[in-house]
Amino acid sequence: MVFTKNEVEKKGPKRHYKEWSFLLPTLPGFDAPEVSPGVKLNREGVTALHPVVLVPGIVTGGLELWEGRSCAEGLFRKRLWGGSFAHILQRPLCWLEHLSLHNETGLDPPGIRVRAVPGLVAADNFASDYLVWAVLIENLARIGYEGKNLYMAAYDWRLSFQNTESRDQALSRLKSNIELMFVTNGYKKVVVVPQSMGAIYFLHFLKWVETPPPMGGGGGPGWCDKHIKAIMNISPAFLGIPKAVSNIFSAEGSDIAFVRAVASGILNFDYLGLQTVEHVLQVCRTWDSIISLMPKGGKTIWGDLDWCTKEWSNCDQVKKGYVKHFASDNTYNFSDMQKGLHVKEPIKNGRIISFGKAVSQLLASLLTALDSEEISWKSNSATSNLSCEDVWTECDEMSREIIWKVAKEKACTARTVFDLLNFVAPKVMKRAEAHFSHGIAENLEDPKYAHYKYWSNPLETKLPNAPHMEIYCLYGVGIPTERSYVHKLSPSDKLNRTPFQLDSSADGEGGSWLQNGVYFVEGDESVPVVSSGFMCAKGWRGRTRFNPSGMAAYVREYQHKQPGSILKGRGLESGARVNIMGNVSLIEDVLRVAAGATGADIGGDRIFSDIMRMSERINLRL
Repeated sequence: MVFTKNEVEKKGPKRHYKEWSFLLPTLPGFDAPEVSPGVKLNREGVTALHPVVLVPGIVTGGLELWEGRSCAEGLFRKRLWGGSFAHILQRPLCWLEHLSLHNETGLDPPGIRVRAVPGLVAADNFASDYLVWAVLIENLARIGYEGKNLYMAAYDWRLSFQNTESRDQALSRLKSNIELMFVTNGYKKVVVVPQSMGAIYFLHFLKWVETPPPMGGGGGPGWCDKHIKAIMNISPAFLGIPKAVSNIFSAEGSDIAFVRAVASGILNFDYLGLQTVEHVLQVCRTWDSIISLMPKGGKTIWGDLDWCTKEWSNCDQVKKGYVKHFASDNTYNFSDMQKGLHVKEPIKNGRIISFGKAVSQLLASLLTALDSEEISWKSNSATSNLSCEDVWTECDEMSREIIWKVAKEKACTARTVFDLLNFVAPKVMKRAEAHFSHGIAENLEDPKYAHYKYWSNPLETKLPNAPHMEIYCLYGVGIPTERSYVHKLSPSDKLNRTPFQLDSSADGEGGSWLQNGVYFVEGDESVPVVSSGFMCAKGWRGRTRFNPSGMAAYVREYQHKQPGSILKGRGLESGARVNIMGNVSLIEDVLRVAAGATGADIGGDRIFSDIMRMSERINLRL
């Protein structure tokens, strides 16, 4: 329901509260403000102006079945992802089989076609009661948005970005819809709102759309400046996330570590035929999208064995008490079962994977280097006949001697972790090398950077020549976020299938940023501040080699504020990666820009973290 300004004024403030409150049964998980941002701006006379394109991130978009094997009988066009998830309990192995991609090609396995759900319903809710875009869409409707000027760019988030075009023509459809909305809305430029991985997907699109065919969309130079007003990236993972490393390495993160620490039996539950973590690992290693989230920039951004950016030593800015644990309503609360995180002895190194707590803190000179030649086994002929389904059986070919060598006093940084992953997941990394790159360009004029594998890395591609366009980094701060992991060898009975696991017994002494085998830094729960904010704070700030036209770049941070009680759901001021979609300040910023405001009009930068000083410390040639 959309009201005109006069209708809103006639209804009075009590009516506004009722109009928003009726959403509570249908939009669970978020507290309702007395007056929603959309109603508030409608009162001020703010109305829809620029068409808006929403670009969802990883795992938040629905996937439905178009062709399946015999075990999937009756599931035609049913959601396999983003629905009720009842299929997990009814036929779990069949469900996992249909969510997996081919381990060689990264495309459809024979006899299976799973496709993105189209339209706004693709990502408004995740499952039946976990909100993603629904609140933002509702608020956009309050100022006049509807189907003709609001579009969800749904795509199969499992695929590599270029494969979304080669298989589904997703990039071509996005280009056509932007052009259509531009023309049918009075030649008004669009405002694009990507979220999480959607930010680097759209970065890929920016290069693709102006590149000549067959590799690109053929829009030509100036297409972006002509059609796009602003890109408002929500919780962007521009420089990757360490969690992606752990997902590929052992399929574990802080959530799994917590479960392992308090209820390890869950992970040994045999309902799926094999252990839960092994199945997660099998599926994740077929999704090329996870590779896109690997840390970018190597030691320049993430540090080396004995140094790192300032993010480690500023954890004391995050308030004590931010320790996540699970609740039945899919929210998280902050438990007083632990005393919170604070820094007594800040870690000052850039290690991402360490084998043992002591190794994670050991002087670099005392560590044993990871020798990629010593652990190389990919050419072993025994691996050449592996089936695409049995992803984890790559590990079966490793000798226990080699596994022990990997784990003995070793630590890996953002640079050397690729050698480690080439060892444990060679097929995944072979596909990764064809579709993604994670370095820093020495010379962006080198013809090799015209290849699509570089387009989603902001350190190896240029923003388009679009001086009238704006780019925003909008993200939450003030929440402990995964940065580094302490692993150990798995028990001997699991050594061949999943040789490594998080060491959930590794905790810091007297309260620290190490808990259950995971080191934390400040971020939005999933993406560290340096990944979300650096490009807008420095890499794209002003005219640089990464931003040759000098388009305006803004950092807008949202300090996380935990709701006072679980009855208030996820809160109105959340900074968490997904929950921030209900943050009233962020929603208001998006609505104002969509209605014609500039970054300067909404106040320019808004910074709570140490991102500016952190960026100064990163020695990157601009």
